[in-house]
Amino acid sequence: MSATAAQPDSSYFLRKLHSLTGVIPVGAFLAEHFWSNSAALVSATKYDEVSRDLQTIPFRPFIEWAFIFLPLLYHGCYGVYIWLRGSSNVSQYPWVKNWLYTLQRYTGLIAFVYIGWHLYTERWLTHGRSTYDSVSEDIQNPWYLAFFLIGILASSFHLGVGIWNFLCKWGLAATVRAQRAAGRLGVAVGVLFSVVGVLIVLSFRLDWHPFATYLTK
Repeated sequence: MSATAAQPDSSYFLRKLHSLTGVIPVGAFLAEHFWSNSAALVSATKYDEVSRDLQTIPFRPFIEWAFIFLPLLYHGCYGVYIWLRGSSNVSQYPWVKNWLYTLQRYTGLIAFVYIGWHLYTERWLTHGRSTYDSVSEDIQNPWYLAFFLIGILASSFHLGVGIWNFLCKWGLAATVRAQRAAGRLGVAVGVLFSVVGVLIVLSFRLDWHPFATYLTK
């Protein structure tokens, strides 16, 4: 047996880790982020209150770096590495999986740029102190609005397909029936995140609060 054959396949481990980090914790972070930002659908005051609460979480810097920033950097950078080394055969074999693979690559690149830019502008520049009014003012810019919508849709699609890939690659959906169910779950997640994300953006853009009735007098 050659020395090369005896060496463990590090790329297998890295790809497994890449698939895992896309769901936990990056996917969980997106879910929490959409959930907390949906406070804008209640009222501007509620959004600002939730934002302040998040900034006062004990050990916040450690939690952010350990469970958000570092996993996101790994998932994004290794994803770009895979994207650069990968190839698509959509033109030769236009099957659904090939199209999903290609769209997954491009939406992942868009999502990585969008999330990085979003964290930089809303977390680093403002030190996490952005308010409903400041975000609403930014979204009045049509270019800013378009980038927000594209980023949200790309991130939602990427997460939906990523969940399907994760369940299949980790053997949690081993049978054909289970893989179809995983695919339907991925579609549901992608659609749900897309709808919620667009509604949040509309809230900032239009000063629209459809759940304001939740507030007690």
